[in-house]
Amino acid sequence: MRVTSAIWVAAYVRRCFAEGAMAAVARHGADEAGAILVIVNRLDNSADLYGPAPQSSFVESRPSDRRFQLLLERVERDVIDTRLAGEIRFDPDLWIVEIEDRDGRSFLDLAGA
Repeated sequence: MRVTSAIWVAAYVRRCFAEGAMAAVARHGADEAGAILVIVNRLDNSADLYGPAPQSSFVESRPSDRRFQLLLERVERDVIDTRLAGEIRFDPDLWIVEIEDRDGRSFLDLAGA
């Protein structure tokens, strides 16, 4: 059984703070199963965007884990905002979490890593 999106996001934000990064929920999605997108603001006018990894990247022994993939890397914020607008139209239950970290750390479990 997978942890709800609300619980996962709360734990993720705490982890980011524990690692010394700022984190905030920019958009609250569906508590139970909303998809989660993460913006990593590098504080140098560039940002990265992470989204859920394809189902094919999950390990059979841990199918309930949340894994992510890098969608956009070191782009201007307006590029991410345009992408997010389209994602929200497609999925209004979407969560958006924003991290501020000069080193670009995402603190996410990445597919293929």
